[in-house]
Amino acid sequence: MNKNLAYIRYTRFVLVWIFVVILAGGVVRMTQSGMGCPDWPKCFGSWVPPTNASQLPADFEKYLSAQDIDHTFNAYHTWIEYINRLTGAVLGILVFAHMIWSFRLFFKKQRSIFWWSAILVVTTGFQGWLGKMVVAHNLAVVKVTTHMLVAIVIAAIPLIILALLNKNKVAVPAYLKHLTIAALILVIVQVILGTDVREQVDEISKPLGYQQRELWLNGLDNIFLLHRSTSWLVLAVCLFLWWRTKSFTSLRLHGNLTALFVLVALGAGLALYFFNMPAIMQPLHLLTACLLSVTLFSFRLQMK
Repeated sequence: MNKNLAYIRYTRFVLVWIFVVILAGGVVRMTQSGMGCPDWPKCFGSWVPPTNASQLPADFEKYLSAQDIDHTFNAYHTWIEYINRLTGAVLGILVFAHMIWSFRLFFKKQRSIFWWSAILVVTTGFQGWLGKMVVAHNLAVVKVTTHMLVAIVIAAIPLIILALLNKNKVAVPAYLKHLTIAALILVIVQVILGTDVREQVDEISKPLGYQQRELWLNGLDNIFLLHRSTSWLVLAVCLFLWWRTKSFTSLRLHGNLTALFVLVALGAGLALYFFNMPAIMQPLHLLTACLLSVTLFSFRLQMK
């Protein structure tokens, strides 16, 4: 197999795994398992967490006291958070191997690819440190939002590397480039607003013991109204972009994915609003929003 082709496939695999990590994080949020492991990088002082209360260390109370949820051991929450951390650890191994491979293939002939791969390693390491800060500060909203945005940046870097290897970019009118960038900015703003809304929902649902989902949307401030209203603008811009790029064969896949992800993200958002916050819709809404932002970024990279 051609070395570049194998490298491209591996880079795509790394990109897919990044979204596995994002999905795992969405499941953590869906199940309120963010403090299932109240310490970091270990979990209850061990590299492999307990499966029941009898396996807790003698000083377990100091770990439970760090929680702001219920101060009890919940194996379900613990293992969901632990698996989330494992997916992140695997990503760290994958991106480090990617950097070594990039060095061997491209350091002499296309050095920028190596440097982007090195940035991917550094950014992934920063994300791991930020995860520690999120745990240390009991899921503080600013850190959770930053954690989400860094995940999108990490997903964007493999796309930059793939674009550097792509010699078949498409010439399009300037307004389509501007439209794609505008759509991307709108989606990123929506992700930020949505993360803030999610934090508000957490604050409202916590006193209810994460029950009575029909009450969770009560008390949301204007951020939610802005998030809800802006979603229709995002839909209009993305569908217009899809319609205007249908005639470009090389961009058709990106256009179709843009239309698909914006419709699924909006549908999941409507389900959250009209059907009392069904749990399964939370990670779906998050994942498709991230997929949409990365697809738009890739869309722009394919244009000359």
